[in-house]
Amino acid sequence: AVHDRTQGCVLSPLLFSVYINDCTSKDPSVKLLKFADDTTVIGLIRDGDESAYRQEVEQLSLWCSHNNLELNTLKTVEMTVDFRRKPPALTPLTFMNSTVAAVDSFELLGTNISQDLKWDIYIDSIVKKAQQRLYFLRQLKKFNLPQTLMTQFYSAVIESVLKSDTRRLQQTVRTAEKIISVHLPNLQDLYISRVKKRAGNIIQDPSQPGHN
Repeated sequence: AVHDRTQGCVLSPLLFSVYINDCTSKDPSVKLLKFADDTTVIGLIRDGDESAYRQEVEQLSLWCSHNNLELNTLKTVEMTVDFRRKPPALTPLTFMNSTVAAVDSFELLGTNISQDLKWDIYIDSIVKKAQQRLYFLRQLKKFNLPQTLMTQFYSAVIESVLKSDTRRLQQTVRTAEKIISVHLPNLQDLYISRVKKRAGNIIQDPSQPGHN
C-alpha cells in the first residue's frame, strides 16, 4: 500500500508514476518494465552468469520494502527463453523469501507470451474468449431478438475481441507488401469476414443449436 495517495482520485495514476519513478535497473543487461502497478524484470544472461539479474531482482524487493509497497509473490512468475537444444537447469529464483514459480508462459498486459515466442497460446486465448461470447449470441437468438440487435451485440462484444491487436499485426502485412510489391488482404477485413460468417450461421441457420 502507498501512503498519501487516494484511490480513485484523478491524479492517482500520475502520482503513482512519480512515486515509482526512481525504481530502475542499474545494470544495462537487465531491463525493468513498469506499467501502472505491473512490473516485469527482463535479464539477458550470458555465459551462465545470472548474478546481475538476481541482484536486480533483490534490489527491486528492497526498494519495495523501503517504499512501503507490497508485492504479490503469488502472482510472481519466472519464464526462461532459451533456444539451445539442451538448456542447463537453472537455480529457482527466490523473491521476498518465496520461491518463484517457473512457467512455460505468462500473460503480460493482456498478451500471452510463451517460452518458444510463438503466438499459438495467445491466439488460442482470443479464440476461446470469442467462442465464450458466441454462447451469449446463441442465447439472444433463443429469445428471438431482431437481427439488428444481435448484430449490434456481435459488433460490441465479439468483434471487439478479434480486433484488439490487428493494428499491430497489420504492420507485418505492410512489410510483406513492400517486399512482394503487391497489395495483400487486410487482416482486419479477413478476421471480420470470417467471424461474421460464423455469427451469420447462428443468426440465420435454423439448424444451429441456438436457433430455437
